[in-house]
Amino acid sequence: MTSELTHQGISFDDQPLGFNTLSIHLGNGVDAETGAIRRPITLANAYALPYDPSDINWSSSDVNLYTRNGHPNQRYLEAKLAKLEDTEDAVVLASGVAALSATFTTVLNRGDHAVFSDTTYIAAYRLLNQILPEKYGIETSIVDTSDPDNIAAAIRPNTRLVHIETPANPTLKVTDIEAAARIAHDAGALLSVDNTFNSPFNVRPADLGADIVIESLTKYINGHGDALGGAIATRKEITDQIRFTYQVNYGGIISPFNAWLINRGSVTLPLRMRQHNASALAIAEHLETLPQVRFVAYPGLESHPHHDVAVRQLARPDAGFGGVLAFGLDTDHDGHNRFVSKLNVITSAVSLGHDESLIVFLGEDDERQYLYPEEFHRGFFRLAVGLEDVDDLIRDIDHALAEAGI
Repeated sequence: MTSELTHQGISFDDQPLGFNTLSIHLGNGVDAETGAIRRPITLANAYALPYDPSDINWSSSDVNLYTRNGHPNQRYLEAKLAKLEDTEDAVVLASGVAALSATFTTVLNRGDHAVFSDTTYIAAYRLLNQILPEKYGIETSIVDTSDPDNIAAAIRPNTRLVHIETPANPTLKVTDIEAAARIAHDAGALLSVDNTFNSPFNVRPADLGADIVIESLTKYINGHGDALGGAIATRKEITDQIRFTYQVNYGGIISPFNAWLINRGSVTLPLRMRQHNASALAIAEHLETLPQVRFVAYPGLESHPHHDVAVRQLARPDAGFGGVLAFGLDTDHDGHNRFVSKLNVITSAVSLGHDESLIVFLGEDDERQYLYPEEFHRGFFRLAVGLEDVDDLIRDIDHALAEAGI
């Protein structure tokens, strides 16, 4: 069955296969040379040429030629991700930021206009707010996309892209993907969605009308905090452009080893996401009961202003709201840092989607602070809940609050 799934994709005996089964079998197969039932890591930089190579397109990414042009481990992972995201094709690149910049520089040209979320990953913010306008003459508008009317109001005759991140990093703001897609398509524009905080287990933006889905594979899809990668899942006409422009000629290729690690990590994605989802909700609910906590932002809470939209977008009955939440304490700048210093289980570090829980204190002088809701202006935490026993994580939080004297 494994080799059949690799080539055919999504069904067996005319019945669709479940997400768990697809996560395990897609992108895998029997190695033709050794008979191994795991795809090997192919670390070669170059591949044997045919008898007469004179008519080869040296920028081709369709054949094994030179690893910057594409390689087997990349293609195995791409085949898996396209099916998990329910898109025609996918491109895997060196990082999530590579996926963002590849998308923007491929679909936008000088004189074009893009609308984007007012809360995004810092690299997306800098690309769209500063680098693309200043260096490439691309116009951009930054709006609160959680209100679809703001997207519609920002549309111009030259709008070619609407880019949203949902839930947004780091405030957990949620945007209605279906509404954003309708507005973009009515204007003749594309909708790209950074789905990193959800993963395709929780939400599949392509099924809700998105044209392009971006994932930082570094996070949930890898799941082990040991490899960088990014993915763009979309139509083949767009992936062909991205491969030629960004992969081959900008050189944003993922290494074979990282592609292999991420493919291996993705096998347990559905199991891990269920744990992340359940633990994050339990911790968010606990934090809401604590007098030391000023606010909690998590789409799974009924108190979240966009909870109903988040529920409506879930991809399956057992999906959830991800493992990332934000909260602030009723204390000063140093009090937030004292709290972190007293944690024993939760680690102070950036990133998310790892097996271990990670927390980062975001102070009062973030360059995007003016875009955040008022409650975020006194400093706050982004907590990426890992796979530890949730009771241990709650005890760690309570212990740190007591030890920090908050």
